[in-house]
Amino acid sequence: MTNILLAQMTINDLAKMLGDTCYGFLALNFLWGLYNVIMGFRRVKELNFADHDEQAEYMDDIVQKLEGGRFAEIEELTGDDPRALPQLIELAIVNRQLNYDQLRQVVMEILQRDVMGDLDYRTNWIATTIKCGPLLGLFGTVLGMMASFGRIGTGEQVKAETIAADISIALICTAMGLGTAIPFNFLLASLTTKIRNFQDALGAGLMRVLDYFKDRQ
Repeated sequence: MTNILLAQMTINDLAKMLGDTCYGFLALNFLWGLYNVIMGFRRVKELNFADHDEQAEYMDDIVQKLEGGRFAEIEELTGDDPRALPQLIELAIVNRQLNYDQLRQVVMEILQRDVMGDLDYRTNWIATTIKCGPLLGLFGTVLGMMASFGRIGTGEQVKAETIAADISIALICTAMGLGTAIPFNFLLASLTTKIRNFQDALGAGLMRVLDYFKDRQ
């Protein structure tokens, strides 16, 4: 009987320890998700133009230079610009000796790998954070409940308020998990919308450049 009691106490203590550890994992999950949200919005801002009018004005200047055959001026204009569209335009100018299909393939590969790939990386981690939050919370709650009811199972005289306090602490894990998943769902939706708008604007600008080379073949 004594050995069974000691084993039960050990399991209860382990469950309580693991339940407390879940707080740390929940905090890390939240911070990692927040980091990726911040980096995602920051990356979209770095790659994109401030607004549609700025991009339209920029593209009108690029197309004018293309039609005049002033490729060196375009390379000079785009060379130090960190935004995605100027960098892809420079790539197209550097590889203008390729035929249209080859040029389009080169540009699209770089677009998917170096531009969209980084944004997909961020959104995937945010989605993972959203999924893990409630799961970690539930795991912590279950462990906390195991520790609480395990204490009752030892046959010791346990006060009701002590058990209630343990259970309420365990439920905090679920609240923390939901507190991560709910706002991050909205943040992910907002970031995804910005990425989609950026992708549409980027595609429109690229098509103006690629269509120029297509018409020249």
